Amino acid sequence: MGDPELVALPVGFEKFHRRDFINYQLNRAHALGFAERRELFDAAARIRSMDDGGPVFEALSSRAAAGGRFRPATGYARLAEFFTPPRSRRRTERYRRYLELFDTAFAEAALVRHEVPYTGAALPAYSLPPAGPGPGGTVLLHGGFDSVIEEFFAVAQRIAAAGFDVVAFEGPGQGGARTVHGLTADHDWEKPVAAVLDHFRLDRAALVGISMGGYWALRAAGREPRIHQVVAWPPVYDWLHRVPPALRAPVRAMVRHREFMRWSVRARARLSPTLRAVVDQVLYLLDSDDPADVPEWFLGMNAAHLDSARVRQDVLLMCGEHDAFQPPALTRAQAQALTAARSVTTRMFTEAEQADQHCQMGNLDLACQVLTTWLRHGWMDGAESGPRPDPFP
Repeated sequence: MGDPELVALPVGFEKFHRRDFINYQLNRAHALGFAERRELFDAAARIRSMDDGGPVFEALSSRAAAGGRFRPATGYARLAEFFTPPRSRRRTERYRRYLELFDTAFAEAALVRHEVPYTGAALPAYSLPPAGPGPGGTVLLHGGFDSVIEEFFAVAQRIAAAGFDVVAFEGPGQGGARTVHGLTADHDWEKPVAAVLDHFRLDRAALVGISMGGYWALRAAGREPRIHQVVAWPPVYDWLHRVPPALRAPVRAMVRHREFMRWSVRARARLSPTLRAVVDQVLYLLDSDDPADVPEWFLGMNAAHLDSARVRQDVLLMCGEHDAFQPPALTRAQAQALTAARSVTTRMFTEAEQADQHCQMGNLDLACQVLTTWLRHGWMDGAESGPRPDPFP
């Protein structure tokens, strides 16, 4: 199989839709190279609510596929799946259609699919070999709260082009690990990371966690000595750090009153379609019907659970100055907490660079340049002598 050209990544964060949450999801597909700008504007005009997104993008995906335009067809299929309620049968159908289109779109890529054994089930993964000169070595890549690993293919391509083997995988609660294999979410990310390292027989690798995956990557690095570099893109550190210090103790106390929390989450979700989508997603990740589990799950990502002092690797923290989901305050707190890290590099992306939004959607190519330059530098500084074994025998 040959290597296709790098997926082109556009520059600029667009105003596709008046609702910020929907607008971000459309920008996400666009920035990752899976959607056409004009078609997204046309589709956005037909979306009045979250419920409209599924049928609008399913139809757009079908038209693109019928015209042989499989990459945008893939992106629109992913958007159709994203806007479908998590527990509906249609969500599973749309997820499987998304995978079919992705494999068609990148049939010529040197991509190999794997299933990593995990607690009686499996974690989906794919591997890419190096596609350019570089230091060698392996980079593990994973996403976050509501991602599927295929959507980061352009990122994986750029890491491979920098001379690394790439293993992109989904942990419990993510993508096919949840939809196909039924694995529910677990903040103790060292467990899936260890399973991936074991499966590919790796004794040294870098770990890159995207979005909420930035928290999980740092948690895993603090407990897995085979990880020698770790990237939080961006950090979470502690969800309570978003709350003023004087209110943190009362928030913790309120969460313990589960009847009140059930009422509060239900009432707020009825008033906010965005919050309703977040609540539905968390309950799906946990296979739960109890709304009180939602705030408890978020607060499970905290400074004590993370225990940043255990992280001894080289660390890269990447964040946008106007990130609405994981704001810069979390990055600053995380940098200060990494007291035992071998090195800590913080890169704050700016509006002038058109990279100030969450996960740098708007200038993802710049973010990948920063990422791969840092990975190469760290790997060469700490590289062991001798030939590099094939990580994908």
